[in-house]
Amino acid sequence: MEKLTKEIAERFECKYRVFERGTDPALVEKAYMEALEAGREAGFYPAIVSLEEYAIEWLKEVVDGQYDRNEIIKECGDNGKEILDERYEAYTEYVSEGEEDGFIGQEEEGETLDHFIGYRSFRDNTLEADTLLLEIPVQNPWEIIAYLPMGGWNECPDAQDMIAICKYWYEKYKAVPAVFTHDVMEFYAPYGINGVDSLEAAKEHYAFCMDRVEQGTRTYRISELAAGLKESTVWYFWWD
Repeated sequence: MEKLTKEIAERFECKYRVFERGTDPALVEKAYMEALEAGREAGFYPAIVSLEEYAIEWLKEVVDGQYDRNEIIKECGDNGKEILDERYEAYTEYVSEGEEDGFIGQEEEGETLDHFIGYRSFRDNTLEADTLLLEIPVQNPWEIIAYLPMGGWNECPDAQDMIAICKYWYEKYKAVPAVFTHDVMEFYAPYGINGVDSLEAAKEHYAFCMDRVEQGTRTYRISELAAGLKESTVWYFWWD
């Protein structure tokens, strides 16, 4: 384990495990699931953080900064749906009525995700970097964002909007923020879209992260994402 990894982990002031670069990612996912179950009684939610180069810079700012975690949690609003609605409207402002069907599409097949991928190396499918499994002492999963306040750049929602969206998604889908890199976030959604219409869910995902459709699908259509969400228990987001 690198010295910097240990220093960053300890600054979060919570229990943690370190999985070194090159480890089988399945071991991290197994440990996450065990921690998620244990946290129900112990009063914490786990989060996986990949310490790749740019994430280290982000996390050094987080742990060295003057973030009032309790204040961030206190200010969390119940406007997650409104934020997503506004973002979707803004992103589709220039889609005319005649183009809407083509933009949404009628795809019936899409990628199903049931394992975390954000911390995996594309070269050999091992851990890209040293990876932390944090046991974050919060009562509600959306409060994880107070400890890991990512966002606020490009089209990524800022931390305040993100925490409201995460609250809304937990209440609607029981989805919890689980994996973080500097530009990737993954949710664990054990109940999938929880009976919600898949196209409705996909529109929310698009509002949260346009790149999920525009760079993460073959057809660039929301219906392809919707088709994949029907059976997915992992939600993947990447902001370019």
